[in-house]
Amino acid sequence: MLNRLSIRWRLALISAALTFVILCGFAIGIGQLTTSRIRDNFANETAAAASRLSASLRLESIPSNPTDFAIIPDVELYASSNDAAVRLFNYNKQLVSKTKGAPDFGSPTSEGTGEALGYLVETRLAPAPIDSQSDNPQAVRFPIWIEYARPLESVQSTVNGVRLFLAIGVFGGALLALLGGLALARRSLRPITGITATARDIARTGDPAQRVPQQRADDEVAELARTFDEMLDALQASQLRTEGALERQRSFAADASHELRTPLTSVLANLELLVGELHGEERETAEAALRSSQRMRHLVSDLLLLARSDAGQEETHRSVDLAAIAAEAAAEAQAVSAAHHIIVDTPEPVMLDGARDDLHRMVLNLAANAVRHTPAGTTVTVTTSADAGAAQVVVADDGPGVSPELRATVFERFVRSDGDRGGSTGLGLSIVRAVAQNHGGDVILQDAQPGARFVVRLPFPAAEPAAESAQTSTTTGRTIGRLRRRS
Repeated sequence: MLNRLSIRWRLALISAALTFVILCGFAIGIGQLTTSRIRDNFANETAAAASRLSASLRLESIPSNPTDFAIIPDVELYASSNDAAVRLFNYNKQLVSKTKGAPDFGSPTSEGTGEALGYLVETRLAPAPIDSQSDNPQAVRFPIWIEYARPLESVQSTVNGVRLFLAIGVFGGALLALLGGLALARRSLRPITGITATARDIARTGDPAQRVPQQRADDEVAELARTFDEMLDALQASQLRTEGALERQRSFAADASHELRTPLTSVLANLELLVGELHGEERETAEAALRSSQRMRHLVSDLLLLARSDAGQEETHRSVDLAAIAAEAAAEAQAVSAAHHIIVDTPEPVMLDGARDDLHRMVLNLAANAVRHTPAGTTVTVTTSADAGAAQVVVADDGPGVSPELRATVFERFVRSDGDRGGSTGLGLSIVRAVAQNHGGDVILQDAQPGARFVVRLPFPAAEPAAESAQTSTTTGRTIGRLRRRS
């Protein structure tokens, strides 16, 4: 459980635990010494009081009978100062006097110290002279047994008070150590908190140009701050190098794609003329070259679109009908894949602001992706709709679907599945995502059984409601009629 706590609490608890152990040892030692001294003082005071009583004990006169003793001093008064109990016995051990409420400790047997009935009892045998002859060493003395007792409750209450005081001191010291440890740990970890806040802000903003606050003291925390700054410097330099390399790559891809379009257009035109003029094997060779050139043109167009997207360059947006665009793209996909059944479901026009060519490429890539990765005879459905302030394009198929290990990277560039039978470049779905994001939307791959289901959502302009498209041409309906096929 200690490992689950913060460092501040761990340091404070360890400090409090160590202080508690030290104070416990101190309290035990001091407590034993103090209570022993208290008990010894109590016993010594009791013995001294008994000895003083024994030395001062006298009789007013010769007793008229064995139990008629007039004792000096008054034992009631003598015992009251110490809350003691006193009992006096004659030489036959018959009780001759006692203080009020004195317990029966039994007849004295010998001089000494003992405990009985919760009292410390001192027993003495005192030779008591007659008061008038107390100064005469030859005077007759009467032996009297003395039981001088003090309640142990008084010394025990003092011992308990000492123990309570020590216990309060131990727990109070441990509590103060805990609070002090928390304050000290918080103060000591404050620079690390600043480093953590800076690191969290860098993680949120992705800006390694920020720096952590430096400490005045040259300690471990200051060294950590300097090391962290050095790491940020290295990361910033690496980021600048990476961004520079990526920018050069984007510029190269854009420039190369742009420069290749003109010669490719010329090559395609010449190959189309050759295909019309040649016959036999020469014609087949020219057609193969034409197909390769067309694929190259598509690749160049894809690279140029991605380079433009990376650079943040957008085509001019105009009001377009997404349903009509989807129908046209599906028709183009159907033209090159007669073995598949492409169904277009666009019940009503969907008007939005967008780049028509890019949206056409987006839907075409989704449809071509479905055709390319599904066997012949598979049905591909292209659906458009408008709801919740956004236009939606859904391209679904009933093929084998996307493998689980490919789902996380399916929209990355140059990602191709093992079963790709169409010789794709792996840019199709990355272009779909780039076009969707350039229009303020996104594309997701939803779970579908069977097959794959790609959903593109494009938000409508804030000032134009989605339903503003009820009056549109019937182009979409006619396109649906041409493409609808059912097995």
